[in-house]
Amino acid sequence: MPKTRVLVVDDSLTARKHLIEVLSTDAEIEVAGEAEDGRLAIELCRTLRPDVMTLDMVLPVMSGVAVTEYVMAYCPTPILVVSSSTNRGELYKTYDALAAGAVDVFEKPSGKELDGLWERGFLSSVKIASRIRVITHLRGKLGLSSASSSVEPASPNGSGRKSVVAIGGSTGGPAAIAEILRGLRPNFPIPILLVIHIGDPFGEAFAEWLDGLSPLRVRYAKDGEVLPSLGQAGVVMAPPGLHLVLQRGRLKLTRDLERNSCRPSVDVLFESLAREMGSQTAACLLTGMGRDGAAGLLGLRHVGALTIAQDEASSVVFGMPREAIQIGAADRVLALNQIAPALAAVGREAEQEGGKRFEATNPRR
Repeated sequence: MPKTRVLVVDDSLTARKHLIEVLSTDAEIEVAGEAEDGRLAIELCRTLRPDVMTLDMVLPVMSGVAVTEYVMAYCPTPILVVSSSTNRGELYKTYDALAAGAVDVFEKPSGKELDGLWERGFLSSVKIASRIRVITHLRGKLGLSSASSSVEPASPNGSGRKSVVAIGGSTGGPAAIAEILRGLRPNFPIPILLVIHIGDPFGEAFAEWLDGLSPLRVRYAKDGEVLPSLGQAGVVMAPPGLHLVLQRGRLKLTRDLERNSCRPSVDVLFESLAREMGSQTAACLLTGMGRDGAAGLLGLRHVGALTIAQDEASSVVFGMPREAIQIGAADRVLALNQIAPALAAVGREAEQEGGKRFEATNPRR
């Protein structure tokens, strides 16, 4: 069986050598090369064609974000960001890299980890990243239409005014969510609830970063707050490490057991909406590894909600959407660039059926 070939990119010689040393302990991995700056990283990626690249964000000559943008546009390669999370500036760079096509992020060792724990996690993350089929991240090529991305006729389940939109995603999710939100107008009238798998410490400032890209306000949920009503524009997101549920009209944050090895879990949110909101829900399941969200999406379809799954061609990882499609949970299978227009249509329908045009109470501009 061929070894997994890794290109290690870090400006610190000490950090770089440590990563190489850890990678060299695994018989299934081969270090294909190393680079101390962004330009050399790109050159080696083009010539060596590694199976995966580990990438620091702070680099001389070209930043980690610039490297990610170039690599994903011209020589698509799975990129595992290996970075520290000491300040918001570095966190924002990490999110920018994920939006540009990096597949995952892993924190550099702090020196306080239990013996061997960080090393095992790092090796596992490298192997998982290497198996991901990455897509070209030129904006003009995202979401090209295909047989699987054609819009299915609206089903009876999807009819009726919607009072809440729910979106769930994982690997590849930051880029997908940013694109969807950018495609909605500032006074989109339906509140959006969001679950994405970004754990501590990297999820700390994700809502703030997304808020800066979106025409809609994005914030973390507060335990016990009332679900925003129609006409209240904005995105309310599950904080890292907490499930988000709707219970008796209020948003609740819980530390209940993980679902599908995830907390927050998309299934947990979707299932609560099936109980509380039923057919008043529109739900989207985006790119991601595993099966989180599939069962919840099916539950929503059973109660008459509109359910959307991202198609294979535009997904970084066609895991979660595929699981949903296979069990019949998706009313519609849409390419990424079709999801915002579909939600915009749902928003217009909500306004028309409400008998007026809702003016958002907190538009960005």
